Amino acid sequence: MLRTLTIASLTTGLMLISSASHPALSAKEPAPLKTYEPDQVPQKMQGLPLLFHENFESGKADHWEPTDDKAWKMIHQGDNHVFSLTKKRSKFEPPVRSPYNRALLKNFDVSDFIFDVKLQSTIPDYGHRDLCLFFGYQDDAHFYYVHLGKKMDDHANQIFIVNNKPRTKISTKTTAGTDWDDEWHHARVVRDTKSGSIKIYFDDMDEPVMTATDKTFLTGRVGIGSFDDTGNFDELLLFGKQVK
Repeated sequence: MLRTLTIASLTTGLMLISSASHPALSAKEPAPLKTYEPDQVPQKMQGLPLLFHENFESGKADHWEPTDDKAWKMIHQGDNHVFSLTKKRSKFEPPVRSPYNRALLKNFDVSDFIFDVKLQSTIPDYGHRDLCLFFGYQDDAHFYYVHLGKKMDDHANQIFIVNNKPRTKISTKTTAGTDWDDEWHHARVVRDTKSGSIKIYFDDMDEPVMTATDKTFLTGRVGIGSFDDTGNFDELLLFGKQVK
């Protein structure tokens, strides 16, 4: 009996030591973002030249124009810098019903383009968990955006136009929702102004998750953000035809 108790006690002790030395078993850390090496940044995509690449390794976000400076900051993830939207609801008040959190790329107005982005949602999970990408941006009341939302409805997980009135869904195809978790993901907006085509990709770059056709805004700026959540952005590439 004594021998049995000794082995049992030893086994229990080993289990406690093992659990204590592996805290990650109870909380999974997101995988680190895979970034481009300098000589690996693509210079063309679908025939469009690279206009801009941002990896924030300067530790600055000088190329970006937030609608609320205090809602955004540079942070470290390991050895990597990322641009982080840290406020769930910024102080920016849009003129019509549309996303509150925006940061626009300066000095680039494009027609046909591909906007390629790595992004990470940082809000606890809920039904309308989202991040957004903006394009065709004329001003704060005239632009397109894609809402990558957890669950689809008429106001979530759609492509929208904002044309001096509350956002209007223009998607001709979408999905049941964007399956957000805490990991980094890959999104892409592809715009062809001759046909009016808008295609949105998420992780799978072979098949768009959303499509729309519209010719209201044939040029404009691009940007990143959220309707009213938080998230991180990195490795942004803009390919396209610059108009000014």
